[in-house]
Amino acid sequence: MKIRLRRSHTTRARELGLDPAMWFAFGLGTGLSPWGPGTLGALLALPLAWGLKLAGPMPYAIVTIVIVAVGIWSAGRSARKLATPDHSGINIDEVAGLLIAAAALPADWRWLALAFCLFRLLDIAKPGPIRWLDRHLRGGVGIMVDDVLAGAIAGALLWAAARWLVGA
Repeated sequence: MKIRLRRSHTTRARELGLDPAMWFAFGLGTGLSPWGPGTLGALLALPLAWGLKLAGPMPYAIVTIVIVAVGIWSAGRSARKLATPDHSGINIDEVAGLLIAAAALPADWRWLALAFCLFRLLDIAKPGPIRWLDRHLRGGVGIMVDDVLAGAIAGALLWAAARWLVGA
């Protein structure tokens, strides 16, 4: 499988695998998919979120913070290496965003499914401040921050709904 880049550059999956930063930024290879790499990144985060929910709030927070921090570095490095500001295959930002969206929700598959749907809606539509951040910040921070904010907004809305609906 090839990744098409600007200026007629291509890279292959095996080349991606030789660079741990790119492998991480491409969501352990899910970003290589030609169909919905962002959605696949968020789907990759679902079983991780479930497992972290079972492990408890402290492991959940630590892993999420590490993914965001390493994601900033790996996404920035990958974007520089690929000579594009935000390659569509870089999907670690979707992994981080989904983890943030699900962080304060009850450990129930229905809430995780709602977190996935609302996060992806906000990530794709990029309303208000999400769009502004996406357009004005560059590098690894620019790649990650709009998804972090989309995840935080989705999580806050769903947390409020959970509190109101089920008193969770």
